[in-house]
Amino acid sequence: MVARSRYAEDNLAQAVAAGVTQYVLLGAGLDTFAHRNPYSQVRVFEVDHPATQQWKRELLQTSRISSPANLTYAAVDFERESLHERLQTVGFDAKAPAFFAWLGVVPYLTLPAFRSTVSFIASQPVGSGLVLDYGQPRSALPFFEQLAHDSIASRVQQAGEPFQLFFTPPEIAAEFTAFRTLEDLGTPEINKRYFTDRSDSLKLLGTAIRLLRVWL
Repeated sequence: MVARSRYAEDNLAQAVAAGVTQYVLLGAGLDTFAHRNPYSQVRVFEVDHPATQQWKRELLQTSRISSPANLTYAAVDFERESLHERLQTVGFDAKAPAFFAWLGVVPYLTLPAFRSTVSFIASQPVGSGLVLDYGQPRSALPFFEQLAHDSIASRVQQAGEPFQLFFTPPEIAAEFTAFRTLEDLGTPEINKRYFTDRSDSLKLLGTAIRLLRVWL
């Protein structure tokens, strides 16, 4: 979670430097970026399932944390509603470049819902970008990681949010052919970029989760 958030915000910084002023968090959950946003010119759109978003807003209210003026909430059920239409109703400018972060969401989607969202992002103006994390299929993992996968899959199944969607790197690259550039990072690359020379030995383990960034 630390690595993926840092990766998203590093790429957002590049987008902002290039003039992007819209940041869309798809499946925002309890993300805190909007409350520590260093870019006064950047409008943040938090997109999430209505129930999850309401829970977060109640937590903020209970904690007496106010919402910044440049934060906009957009409640969307990715499986049943149009992301494009919902964003437009809350003031998203589809004619201006935007940067999207889609973290901790993809494994829970159906393939049609995933492709619908990718298609919407691919329709954005040149200069737009996306960061996401995705999981590799069980068959692509070493034996002990398969056991860990089974344990986690069982827990999320019992919680009512089963895993549904996995990709190998070549498979997910094939989903993003409409984009100009693609970066796909595995554990060695992530550790080298973010966890080198730490005194506490904090690092990413395993090979299941990968980070991907694309630009239009």
